[in-house]
Formats: sequence, structure tokens, C-alpha cells
Amino acid sequence: MKYSGWPDSGELVVGKIDEIEDFGVFVDLEEYEDKRGLIHISEVASGWIKNVRDHVREGQIVVCKVLDVDKDSQQIDLSLKDVNDHQRSEKIQQWKNEQKADNWMELALGEDADDETYTAIANELIGAHGSLYDGFKQAAIHGDEALEDTDLSDEEIDSIVDTARENVSVPYVNVTGYVDLENPSPSGVDGIREALEAAEGNGEVPEEVDLEVSYVGAPEYRIEVQAPNYKTAESQLEESAERAIAAIEEEGGEGEYHRERRTDEE
Repeated sequence: MKYSGWPDSGELVVGKIDEIEDFGVFVDLEEYEDKRGLIHISEVASGWIKNVRDHVREGQIVVCKVLDVDKDSQQIDLSLKDVNDHQRSEKIQQWKNEQKADNWMELALGEDADDETYTAIANELIGAHGSLYDGFKQAAIHGDEALEDTDLSDEEIDSIVDTARENVSVPYVNVTGYVDLENPSPSGVDGIREALEAAEGNGEVPEEVDLEVSYVGAPEYRIEVQAPNYKTAESQLEESAERAIAAIEEEGGEGEYHRERRTDEE
């Protein structure tokens, strides 16, 4: 997807070097439709430049800073030397991510989708999450909920979520905690079983969370949570333990949550 407008001054843009002259370098902007910029020789590199071709080559992908935009004269002034290595690496990764998202859009909408439909849906994702890539990423993590504030149809949302979950690699974090469960009441083992089922959520754990409860050694049980971020993981871990403790107390037993393992190693 390419933007139809103009870049802003100070913005970092990705471009491909199209033409090299003694006075500077012409660059085709990869993110904007039919937009071309000029890197003056003084903005190619710091210090005195004898030959521009010692610093750049035709066809090279570069990251530039937009110095000035003159829409009347259709001119965009760029700088190559004002972009540091960190900015360059970050911008290139962002650009590559958007290219991936562009391909995901084609998978979600089908090859026959017209430009108007594509643009309308893309704008909804960008408006909700800042970029196409982040729109798909959030859809992969949170499902329909990530797109509930958009004007997309149920069919479009389902297609985007399905595509996202098939193609987006989402980073996850893992946390572990422990709960001690003791039940001297007549319900005994059955009461503990009820508490463990409560800990597992009874089917109410969010889709993006993987939660497992396993036996360590009486009276200790391990709760393992995998989630998209630590805040969610820690929250689900504590809620799991709280459910187990509440359930065992209803049976007349006792429960205690702790983060470190207490029983001997298996």
C-alpha cells in the first residue's frame, strides 16, 4: 500500500535511488505514490564529497529524512546524512512489516478486491491501530475485539482475524506461579478437582491466553500462563490462583498462592 499524499517535514521515508548526478541523488519514495525526492550532494554524507557514487549506488534502498516539501513545485528535499544507524534499522523494519501486512490484506480480501475496498479497509485498520501491520498484529492477539471500534463488517473482521492468526507471529511471554490446595472436608479429592477446574478458568480464559495447571507435589500445583504481554500474563496468573482458592474455601478447605516453588524438585 502506498500513500497518496505527501510526506511531512522531519519524517523518515524509505526510497530507492533512481538517478545519480554530480549535484545530488534522485530517490523514488517507496511509501508514496508517484513521489520523488532529491538528496543534494551536501546531504549525502558528512564532510567533503569528491564523488557521489562513492557513497550511494543506483537501485539502493535508503532511509532519508524529509527536509522540506514544496507541493507547488512538486519538490521534496531529503537528507541521507541526518539519519543514524538506529533510525535506519527501525524504519527499514517498519517498512518491511508494512509490506508483509500488504500481502496479508490480499490474502484476507482476495485477489479480486478493488482499490476502493482495499483502501477503505486499510484506513480502518490504520485508524484503529496506527498501521496495517499493527492492525493485523492486534487482530491476531485479541481477535474480533481488536476491530470492534471500526466500521468493518462482521465478514471483513472475520477474514482479517483468520488471516492474522494464520500469518502473524506474535511474541508471547510466560509466567509461572503456584497454589497450595488442602481439603480436609468430606469432599476431599473431589473438592480439589473442582478448585483445579476453577483455576483453569472453566472455559472463560481469553483466547489470546494459554493457561495450564499441573500437579507438582501435594499440596502444591503449578499454574503456567502464556500471554501477549506481562501485564496480561500476571493478571491471568493471579486470577487463576484466586479462583482456585475461592473454590477450595467453599469446600471447607484452604488455599495459598505463591510465586516460588516449595516442594522438592521432581
